[in-house]
Amino acid sequence: MRVLVIGRDGQVARSLADRAAAHAGIEVKLAGRPQLDLLEPGTVRASILAARPDVVVSAAAYTAVDQAEDEPDVAFAVNAAGARAVAQAAAEVDAAIIHLSTDYVFSGDAPGEYAESDATDPRNVYGLSKLEGEKAVAAANPRHVILRTAWVYSPYGRNFVKTMLALAKERDRVRVVADQWGNPTSAADIAEGVLRIAQTVAADRQASRHGIFNLAGQGATSWAGFARHVFATSARLGGPSAQVEEIATADYPTKARRPLNSRLSCQKLLDVYGWRPPAWRESCWSAVARLVGGN
Repeated sequence: MRVLVIGRDGQVARSLADRAAAHAGIEVKLAGRPQLDLLEPGTVRASILAARPDVVVSAAAYTAVDQAEDEPDVAFAVNAAGARAVAQAAAEVDAAIIHLSTDYVFSGDAPGEYAESDATDPRNVYGLSKLEGEKAVAAANPRHVILRTAWVYSPYGRNFVKTMLALAKERDRVRVVADQWGNPTSAADIAEGVLRIAQTVAADRQASRHGIFNLAGQGATSWAGFARHVFATSARLGGPSAQVEEIATADYPTKARRPLNSRLSCQKLLDVYGWRPPAWRESCWSAVARLVGGN
């Protein structure tokens, strides 16, 4: 089975390349700029038609949440129009598409976990552009699986875990927001889920396999709780650590509004695909161990 991943250098794309070896019979190819540029739809179609994959993983996105407030046209061009181009080209070669989306499609006002059927109400440009991308993908390719994930981290790229470890090398105390809650999610776990889903949808065209699913680390915490766990894990592995000073969202103003609660339920993923990610604390250990050189 051939899997084409759009987004060569992202956290999930690189994690997919890592995980592919554990899945016999899956050939993973990464595609990205300049050969494939979501701002240039012609390059998208040409690359997908040339590769003729069985499954396309749409993992590239405009993810600069605050910058998107100043560049809405670019955010929508990549996250909505670009996603549409990928889905259309995948449909043209009769390939299923697995498209990555975000918890930011929700307002954050709900008291508990969000299910896929809950009303969306993004509060920032990034979330709005990703929601439009979801709609575009679903309309362009009936064989779609849209995965909403959250708080993604890995040994690659820029992410919260790497930022906290870097700060711990410079200071003894770090101020971290404590009133935003969500599910830290390892890119390695996203990759594992994507490959499992890809194996199924490549062979199974049942409508029940398609649609929107949440894929996020099990268990919820605040950003401050996440930071404390990162520091505790790092300290046990001989890496840098710091004390966490809890602050409110109001004490750390950002251009884009973040949801106070973006906890996601993965029950539908378990019901349909028989799998859900492990507890986030377990996966976080593996990522921190790689970053600080532990075992």
